[in-house]
Amino acid sequence: MRDLLHKVCHFFIGLTVVLAVGAAPDADTLQASYVKQWPQGDLVKFRAWRELIASAAALQDEERLKQVNQFFNRSVVFADDVAVWGQPDYWATPFETMGRGAGDCEDFVIAKFFTLKLMGVPVEKLRLIYVYARTGSGAAAPRQAHMVLAFYATPEAEPVVLDNLLGDVRLASGRPDLTPVFSFNTQGIFAGTSSTVVAPAQGAGRLSRWEDLLKRARAEGFE
Repeated sequence: MRDLLHKVCHFFIGLTVVLAVGAAPDADTLQASYVKQWPQGDLVKFRAWRELIASAAALQDEERLKQVNQFFNRSVVFADDVAVWGQPDYWATPFETMGRGAGDCEDFVIAKFFTLKLMGVPVEKLRLIYVYARTGSGAAAPRQAHMVLAFYATPEAEPVVLDNLLGDVRLASGRPDLTPVFSFNTQGIFAGTSSTVVAPAQGAGRLSRWEDLLKRARAEGFE
């Protein structure tokens, strides 16, 4: 990933109307869309993803988080955008990530976000968080730009972190290697991991990567 500050600036400059995500789409419609877009894609993996979503009714939120985190961490190979898409920075939809079977940290987070939403987790409980991740032990270890997904049981609760770097999910206090910068979802932009909204989910400006991503996801059948 490029330098985090560059991405932060691009995000705020490019922020525009963020599309809302509505009712859950039909599973058969999603499968037809996936097969049409990725005729050579891994249908076994897709069906496993579909079964994961179908199991949600029998799971508590904690177990949903664990299973979704494990599913994508095990089924998607980490690779940077240049290697996967031939671009320095591309935000892939869930189907694009599953179709290629590879993605960077943002792609893991986006796929987990949409999957948890399909499993019935309210959008207001989920946030994509830009962080600095310490790459070694000790406070002086180098840091790199990274993205994780956070789940908030309540607006003021300590978030639970889903990360492609770890197989398990942990409370934010259990991730001292991460320094949050800002977070966002389809409803707004927040200061760090707090509940303080620093920008609305709607605004004027150029098409942002987030809005572009949501439009492409809608075209795949995600509502």
